[in-house]
Amino acid sequence: MMSSPIRQMNQRRLPPLPGVQQGKSGRGGRPTTEEMIITGISSVLNDQPVTSSRGRHYMATDVSPELVTHFLNENPEFLDRYVTTHVSEDKIRQWSLRKGSKNVHTRQHNLNGELLREKKSSKWKTCVQSSKWKVLHEMTRDISYQTDRLQILAELAQCAVDSTSADGFNLYLADSNQQLYHHKVSPISSSRGSRTTDRPSEGSYIGNIETGTSLPSYVAKTKDTIRTNHVQGDMRFPAGLGIKMEHVQTVLAIPILQEDSGVLGVIELYRQFSTDSFTQEDEEVTATLLVWADVCVDYVQMYNSMMRQRKLNDFLLAVTKSIFQDIVSMDTVIMKIMNYAKKLVNADRASLFLLDTKTTELYARIFDTGKEHVPQKEIRFPMDKGVAGHVASTGQVLNITDAYNDGRFNSHMISTGQVLNITDAYNDGRFNREVDMQTGYRTKSILCMPIYIRGSIIGVVQMVNKKEGTFTMADEESFETFAIYCGLALHHAKLYDKIRRSEQKYKVALEVLSYHAQCTDDEYKIIKSTPLPDNIPGIIDYEFSPWDVEDNRKCLYVLYMMKDIFSMATKKNENEKRYDLDDMIRFTMTVKKNYRNVPYHNWAHAFSVAHAVYTVIKTTKHSFSPVECLALYVACLCHDLDHRGKTNAFMVKSASPLAAIYSTSTMEHHHFNHTVTILQNEGHNIFKHLTSDQYKQILGDIRQCILATDLALFFGNRARLQEVSDKNEFSWDDSEHRHVVMAICMTACDLCSMYKPWDIQLQVVNVIMEEFWLQGDEEKSQGLTPMPMMDRDKKDELPHLEVGFLVGICLPCYELMAQVLPNTKPMVDGAVSNLKKWKYLAENKLTVDQLPPEQGLEGNKQDSSGKNKQREEEESDKQNELNAKAGNKDELTEESKMESVEENKNKSIDNQSDKGSLLTDVRSESSVLVHSDNDNNLTEQIHDNT
Repeated sequence: MMSSPIRQMNQRRLPPLPGVQQGKSGRGGRPTTEEMIITGISSVLNDQPVTSSRGRHYMATDVSPELVTHFLNENPEFLDRYVTTHVSEDKIRQWSLRKGSKNVHTRQHNLNGELLREKKSSKWKTCVQSSKWKVLHEMTRDISYQTDRLQILAELAQCAVDSTSADGFNLYLADSNQQLYHHKVSPISSSRGSRTTDRPSEGSYIGNIETGTSLPSYVAKTKDTIRTNHVQGDMRFPAGLGIKMEHVQTVLAIPILQEDSGVLGVIELYRQFSTDSFTQEDEEVTATLLVWADVCVDYVQMYNSMMRQRKLNDFLLAVTKSIFQDIVSMDTVIMKIMNYAKKLVNADRASLFLLDTKTTELYARIFDTGKEHVPQKEIRFPMDKGVAGHVASTGQVLNITDAYNDGRFNSHMISTGQVLNITDAYNDGRFNREVDMQTGYRTKSILCMPIYIRGSIIGVVQMVNKKEGTFTMADEESFETFAIYCGLALHHAKLYDKIRRSEQKYKVALEVLSYHAQCTDDEYKIIKSTPLPDNIPGIIDYEFSPWDVEDNRKCLYVLYMMKDIFSMATKKNENEKRYDLDDMIRFTMTVKKNYRNVPYHNWAHAFSVAHAVYTVIKTTKHSFSPVECLALYVACLCHDLDHRGKTNAFMVKSASPLAAIYSTSTMEHHHFNHTVTILQNEGHNIFKHLTSDQYKQILGDIRQCILATDLALFFGNRARLQEVSDKNEFSWDDSEHRHVVMAICMTACDLCSMYKPWDIQLQVVNVIMEEFWLQGDEEKSQGLTPMPMMDRDKKDELPHLEVGFLVGICLPCYELMAQVLPNTKPMVDGAVSNLKKWKYLAENKLTVDQLPPEQGLEGNKQDSSGKNKQREEEESDKQNELNAKAGNKDELTEESKMESVEENKNKSIDNQSDKGSLLTDVRSESSVLVHSDNDNNLTEQIHDNT
């Protein structure tokens, strides 16, 4: 018969530990009792007995498992000291968990046959206070790796189960509609090694949050903690647990509260096969753990929100870069919007419908059929049809989960402007099944959203069939943000399309304008067939009257002067061509045609200014380069192209389109741009034989010269040149100094009528005032008060105005010109002579007709045209004589030409040298008039108006 297990254990000896020799203690003597008990080594010295703490004697040869057990039972302080010193906390925790696991599966029955649950100590209760903080730290560390709200709550619930020795838990979460859902959990591997967590699944509906139903609904409603051993039969929650579970009587249900006093959910801890109640300590432990729930959930939600927003921002940035960097056409933008929208919400198909406000229809040209290179045509349908129409009308998002059971499909969006999220299209009455019937495509879930621009719906984006599940609230929020960028992209695409069409219209209009604004072939042939004069008598005389030249001969004079200036450049070789006469003819005739028929700023004025600068170039000892001379001449010829007879101030006040384009020097910028336009016409580029650098330089100089004719810039230019001249620092080698002289020269030539003989000047002044008065009349018709010089009713103040203009602008300009270019002194003399007459009229309050002969009027009333004619006859006789000597009537040699020009030049200078200068006296006397009450701040008024 086999012996009993106890007897076998008593006869068994523990094997020696590895590496320990028998008979030797750690101190080299006889092993102690503790050593013998732990190692199983006995050493008998003189067979002395071993005495326990209770006086019982053991022999060393008697060490056995029974003896060790008996020793440990009788010496608990030794066991406690040894375990505390030699065993790790992890090992102790493993022992505790292993012991608890065994206790869980130990089932006992009471006298009634009911299952009893053996009591066990929880992890929380068995650890010391310092270890409890370590448990919390580990729990917090594990939770920090979770990024899902349900995972965190499941982790906390599992910690509560471990800490209260519960058998399990049930997790219930509430939604925004105050409905409760039970969430099952399934184990998943954690990213932190072998530890497993619980992955919450989709929740199952339990019921509304209210009393009188289930335990979790009651706890969520009252926010009270419930500890009970009798779940069934409690009138507070007659339905019992939220889910059906057998052998569960002991329950601890605690609400999960939020910071705003709302209820996030309920955790149920339960024990099976036991009636042992959860204690107050269990409740406190669980409540302590759930304090972290609100904080952790908020953290996770904030983290997830930030991550979603970051991904959305990256996505929108990519969308913005892609769309706005490649706005080629509306169709391109629409296709990109549809592709990006599908990626954003993981949809299978996408559609974009634009709203035609004129016909109240939705239309689409681009379709997502899932196939490439499928020919498509535009479709249209009424605004009150389908989901798209419904959303556009309500302005709300529509999310349909079953489109075929929703009757709003395809008409809802436009009529309401709502965002629609349909989970089943066939169950939504708004769904229009005709499209699916035609394409064979099955529509299930739909997310439809309106696109706004400036508060108005311009279209609808429709996502069809989410690839995984249905469209969620997060999809709606992301899609709503995306719709804003869609609106901006579509708006900019429309603007780009309008700009592109406007550019095409502009090109067509420019082509038509260029054709009709260019000289005709007949006009060109007339000038081409007329020989240019070889010499024009008196052309470089400062008293020459350009206004007396017949209109049909002005172009010939212009070509004569332009040809002469082109000839100033030095040839690199004999075969070098400086200009093309045909281009010069077309350019001149087209410039003439582009001057409007206004009283003063017309072709005659342009001709007079061009002649004035030609006179300066030919009579002064300047150091302008040939390119600068050519720039001056062309700038004077074109400086008032397309002038409308209105000042810059009037253009700004009347909100002219030109004023919107050019904020400063409005008309001057327009004149220059018009000049460039003419030069760009075929057969009009008179500078085509210049080098690239010369061409760039001459265009820059022309621009600067034309802008300098704005009198608002004159005062600054004059101050700069005056400062340099007064300091005796002026140098022709300084390009900046030359450009300032060119600017002053443009102003002086633009005002050339003011130094002409009295009869010429008076004639031009009357023309100028007529143009001013016409502007004043228009200002009056608009309810504005014109300046005195623009007011026809104040024409009697003309002498005062002319005195102020001569003293404030003309004389300072001519005087400064004479300092830099002394041969322009006739400008000063002519202006002084005219100033004396205007001063006399102003002082005596007389009109022009009342000027007495003794003031020199009669002497100056000689017909200037007759004077010009006389000069022409004299010079013609001289030219014929020279031609006869040369034996050729048609051509003059270069030597005779230069001799004639030089003689005329010297003659002009000699004729002006004997004129006395009364500038100092006249300026001092006239200053009284300038600063009188009637003419106060006249110069400033002229500055502002011009």
